[in-house]
Amino acid sequence: MSSKDVSRRLGDVVVNADRIERYIAGQDAAAFADSDIVLDATQRCLERITEAVVKIGPVEMAAILPDLPFERVRGLGNMLRHAYDDIDVAVLYGILKNEVPALRFAALRALED
Repeated sequence: MSSKDVSRRLGDVVVNADRIERYIAGQDAAAFADSDIVLDATQRCLERITEAVVKIGPVEMAAILPDLPFERVRGLGNMLRHAYDDIDVAVLYGILKNEVPALRFAALRALED
């Protein structure tokens, strides 16, 4: 993948992470779970993030964020697309609050290099 493509995908990560942050701002886990609109919007953004990470690939992502469990990200994307009815909303909320911001930060850092 060219560096231009990687940059584009990293930009996709940042844009969708920013959207997620806006969508869940001020919401606790209960409010998040009660809002179908926010659930739908954040899941779609997370699908885009996982797809961008997969398209970047495991080798390049390891250089960007060494601790990122690439196969788990791929699995999460597959779950969001294919096993959406098995998603634990509390786990999803934790990913959105804790994991997505770290990935966003790493993507921004990589874009600055």
